[in-house]
Amino acid sequence: MAIPYPHFISSEKAAMEAGLLAPSSIILTQDDLKKIAAYKAVEYVESGMVLGLGTGSTAKHAVARIGELLRQGKLTDIVGIPTSTMTHDQALSVGIPLSDLDSHPVVDLAIDGADEVDPYLNLVKGRGGSLLREKMVEAACKKFVVIVDESKLVNYIGGSGLAMPVEVIQFCWKFTASKLQSLFEESGCVAKLRTVGEKEEPFVTDNGNYIVDLYFKESIGDLKAASDSILQIAGVVEHGMFLDMATTVIIAGELGLTVKNK
Repeated sequence: MAIPYPHFISSEKAAMEAGLLAPSSIILTQDDLKKIAAYKAVEYVESGMVLGLGTGSTAKHAVARIGELLRQGKLTDIVGIPTSTMTHDQALSVGIPLSDLDSHPVVDLAIDGADEVDPYLNLVKGRGGSLLREKMVEAACKKFVVIVDESKLVNYIGGSGLAMPVEVIQFCWKFTASKLQSLFEESGCVAKLRTVGEKEEPFVTDNGNYIVDLYFKESIGDLKAASDSILQIAGVVEHGMFLDMATTVIIAGELGLTVKNK
């Protein structure tokens, strides 16, 4: 759906560079908003940085922009650490040199999208299936810049009514899913295995695991307590709540760009 996007100073430069704003055209799609937010995030990138490269429809714009600036010589000596095989392939295609956390255990800056952002900048991530590698890379970074459009803002984690992913091992996944659903029974939780294709085959992550998506009807309360409880269940690898990790969130919406800092 096209969203009216009035003239504003803070993101005009990024929008013009992205080819999204012209005097006669100020109606932008949701993907256009993601692109503007991504370009703003890339302004935080400096030559010589080790960068965490996120995964998904928003992060891909940032990866493409970084590659473009490298080709133009406006950025140099960048090392990227991808959070998925998809991002790995995209980064190579646009000329970003890559490495990993074994070689670079401290990451200067990570840029990634999010599926939900609450008022305290806690996130839900992983609806694209890359939550484990994303959390590993983004937990190792000095700064974590999150890029979203305003549709991702929620009053509380799970407030969108959409999935909060949990990566689980394949062995006895039904048992693990049942434990997860019971854990949040008071919040009206429903746990579903993520599937793909017409045959509804289980979705398999880059790490060879399944994802159980949790859907909540009400708030799950204390997020730290919820996180600890999930991780204590045998069979759980990691969950998609990214708590107290984002240092900056860039939100593209009807009134322009809003930048929130921790």
